[in-house]
Amino acid sequence: MKILLTGCAGFIGMQVSQHLLERGDEVIGVDNLNDYYDVSLKEARLARLTPYGNFDFHRLDIADGTALQALFAQEKPRRVVNLAAQAGVRYSLQHPQAYIDANIQGFLNILEGCRHHSVEHLVYASSSSVYGGNTQLPFSEHHAVDHPVSLYAATKKSNELMAHTYSHLFNLPTTGLRFFTVYGPWGRPDMALFKFTQAILAGSPIDVYNEGKMVRDFTYIDDIVEGTVRVLDKPATPNEGFQKEHPDPATSWAPYRLFNLGNQHPTPLMDYIHAIEVATGKKATLNFLPMQPGDVMATAANTEELEKYCQFTSYTPVEEGVKRFVDWYRTYTAAKG
Repeated sequence: MKILLTGCAGFIGMQVSQHLLERGDEVIGVDNLNDYYDVSLKEARLARLTPYGNFDFHRLDIADGTALQALFAQEKPRRVVNLAAQAGVRYSLQHPQAYIDANIQGFLNILEGCRHHSVEHLVYASSSSVYGGNTQLPFSEHHAVDHPVSLYAATKKSNELMAHTYSHLFNLPTTGLRFFTVYGPWGRPDMALFKFTQAILAGSPIDVYNEGKMVRDFTYIDDIVEGTVRVLDKPATPNEGFQKEHPDPATSWAPYRLFNLGNQHPTPLMDYIHAIEVATGKKATLNFLPMQPGDVMATAANTEELEKYCQFTSYTPVEEGVKRFVDWYRTYTAAKG
C-alpha cells in the first residue's frame, strides 16, 4: 500500500521506511533535513532509501501546512506514519519554539491531511517521557500522564490529546507509540550511546548525570521497527467496553489506541556504560554530574497491551544491541575518513 512516512531521514524513520520498502509497500518519504544534528548522517540514511524504486522523497517541513496538504492531495496515501519531530529533552530547555513548530503545528498539519484525504490509519511517535513525574514502575498506558517535566514531554502528551480529538470528531483511526530510549545502528549523535562510544574510543571523558544512578528501558531499533509496522497493519478500533465514568487513558469509544513500545528490561546506566566498554575494548573515564533539569530517574515499560494487540514483544539484549551499534559506528566513521 502507499504510506506517507515523515522523518524518513531520521534514526527510526529510515529503518521503518526500509522495512516497508523491502516488503513491497510504496513509501512517500518526508523530511526537512534540518541541522539539529549532523546533516551528513541524515543524508547517509537517505542514501540507503533512494535506490528503492518504490521510494519517493519530498524535502519539506511538516510545519509548512500548505506544502504538506498539497502532498496529501497529490499522493493520497492510505496510511501515515508520523516520525518527524523536534527531539531531545535538554534541547527543549533552550529552544522551546522549535518544539511548538514541529511537534504541535506540524502534528496538527498531519492530522488535517489525514482528515481531509480519508487516511485509514495514522501511527505516530509519542514517547516514554510523557510519564514525567510518575515513579510507579513499570509505566502502564493505563496510568495518568498529567505531570510532564519537559516541554518535549508536554508536546508528546499534546499529540496524544490532539489525536484523540480527531479520532472522536472525524472517526480517524490513530495509534500513538510511546517509544522507550531507542538505540542502535544509525542512531542520533545527541543520544548517550553515540556520545559515549565516540568519547570512549577517542579517550575522552564522558558526562554521567545523577552520579550514574539512572535506569532506562533501552529498546533496540529492530524491535521498535517491528512493533511500529505491526501496529500500522492493525488500525485502531473503538473499545466497545469503554466506560466514561471510569475512563481508560489507553483506549476510547473512538478509534484510538496508545501503546508502550519498550524492552521490558530496565538497565542501570552504569551497566549500559559497561556494555559499551566491553564492545569497544576500552575503559571509560567518567565525569559524574548532578541530575539535569527535565530528566527522570528511571523508566520501565509495561508492554502487555502491545503483546495482546499484535503478538509482539521486544527481546534484544542490551549487550547484543550495544555491540551492533559499536560495530556500525566503527564502520561508519571509517567510511567518512
